Amino acid sequence: MNSEKVLNLFRRITEIPRESGHEEQIIAFLQNFARERSLECRTDEAGNVVIVKPASPGRENSPVIVLQSHSDMVCEKNSGVEHDFSKDPIKYVIEDGWMIAKDTTLGADCGIGMAAQLAVLESGLDTGRIECLFTVSEETGLDGAKALKPGFITGKVLINLDSEDEGELFVGCAGGLDTTALFRYREVPLAAGLKLASVRIFNGIGGHSGDDIDKGRANAVQLLARFLYTSCPYAALVSISGGNKRNAIAREAEAVIAVADTRELQEKAASFAADLKAEYSAGDPDISVDCRLLGETGDGSMAVEPAVAQALTASLFAAPHGVLAMSGDIPGLVETSTNLASVKMTGKGEIRVGTSQRSSVTSERRAAGLKVEAVFRLAGAEVTHESEYPGWKPDMDSPVLKTCVASYRRLFGVEPVVRAIHAGLECGLFLDIYPDLDMISFGPTLRGVHAPGERLELASLDRFVALLTDVITHIRL
Repeated sequence: MNSEKVLNLFRRITEIPRESGHEEQIIAFLQNFARERSLECRTDEAGNVVIVKPASPGRENSPVIVLQSHSDMVCEKNSGVEHDFSKDPIKYVIEDGWMIAKDTTLGADCGIGMAAQLAVLESGLDTGRIECLFTVSEETGLDGAKALKPGFITGKVLINLDSEDEGELFVGCAGGLDTTALFRYREVPLAAGLKLASVRIFNGIGGHSGDDIDKGRANAVQLLARFLYTSCPYAALVSISGGNKRNAIAREAEAVIAVADTRELQEKAASFAADLKAEYSAGDPDISVDCRLLGETGDGSMAVEPAVAQALTASLFAAPHGVLAMSGDIPGLVETSTNLASVKMTGKGEIRVGTSQRSSVTSERRAAGLKVEAVFRLAGAEVTHESEYPGWKPDMDSPVLKTCVASYRRLFGVEPVVRAIHAGLECGLFLDIYPDLDMISFGPTLRGVHAPGERLELASLDRFVALLTDVITHIRL
């Protein structure tokens, strides 16, 4: 098994639509892959798939290993880009040693893990029994992992292939919680002759709401609310939209407002843009502000009732976002955070705000959710919590960890970094169902996941494949 084989399989995966909740085509691909190679394959009611590589002759008593990735991907694109994730293949380039999707997400999270599993399945490697588990809808709530039933897998060792930093072995992760605020409003008529303007915050880096939450990146939703609250608090709000996925930092946000004085508005927008350039010169240097005039209001022009509009912008500005606490046990590890992910108008007199909280400590995660709830309840919103999932507590005495460390040292002559991650992995849920699992997570280097520009470092893919091959062929727990 080599990295070129894995990369070619991943190229094939980029051609298959697999947005979270719409994994039908990738499930069919996996089932056909197994059928064409006469491999045992099982699919549960949720859509999770297991394909089995039988033990090589003489390896029947080796430990059964579960290789695991998720089959869905985050589907994000830059505004103005024509791409239909339900049918269009991902467009990518190879530049300077990276595979890059410049205008959309690449889906290497976790498509490259899937490709590695498929390469193992059709390899002639000398291994014990290997069960390749492909779970569904990880990105939107770990739905596949939550739906697993006892007996679907039989292995006692699980290698999760959903990590993004080669040279690092992950032995723990944060748990998560989603919190949603719902504002209800009436539409009110606007006086004729007011000036309509679009205010847009854009060109943010965005990124993963776990891995990247401590990198000082701009949150376009909160910055738009800040501008509306501080620079034009009495403007009429016609529409507002920003962010998208709960597990992504908002890169863009836009509001259409009605004002009497557009000259003052444009001056304030220019001043705000200069402030942001100074504030984010290191963490998000291309964050930008655009203020564009759209014409005058006329008969029939409508806006969100002022009391709700003001409560919405104030609470979006006040809502916590970012790192709330650092770990006291593991230096440099974010322990608790919250992400102000999105604001959307449904067209039915409702405005929905999506947020997510993460922590390796259950009580802190729930407290973070309640803190978000308190802000939006004070603003008159209805607040709900859903999709909670547990973290994964590190086990530094794990046998598979010791095996992976020894393999990495032997292959590359250096010690790997062993750490926990602030992102959510499915491993915590696996322990709920299979409490005796010994688990580890590793992968190649990915950057910019959950955002357009996502990229895979090809040199790290070589090392990832070498490590995976060595571990599954030499493991003797």
